[in-house]
Amino acid sequence: MLREARAQLAELTGMTAESVSSFEQTEDGWALEVEVLELERVPDTMSLMASYQVELDSEGMLTGYRRVRRYERGRSDGRRSGGR
Repeated sequence: MLREARAQLAELTGMTAESVSSFEQTEDGWALEVEVLELERVPDTMSLMASYQVELDSEGMLTGYRRVRRYERGRSDGRRSGGR
């Protein structure tokens, strides 16, 4: 089901869905967060990635998606430690 969700998102957006970073069952089906390659750059660590929230029905069909975050592949979540 996770592979099918990635394939459906890739078909709809025209972008490469690289991985599923989270998933959970909901009342209506499934909620996933999928990491997508939005813009490939050289070096690869500078490529522009995005996290998409994807909703599937109980049969595994994509019913909705939205981008929730964009980031460069080589960057962390942006959380800092320390007191600056």
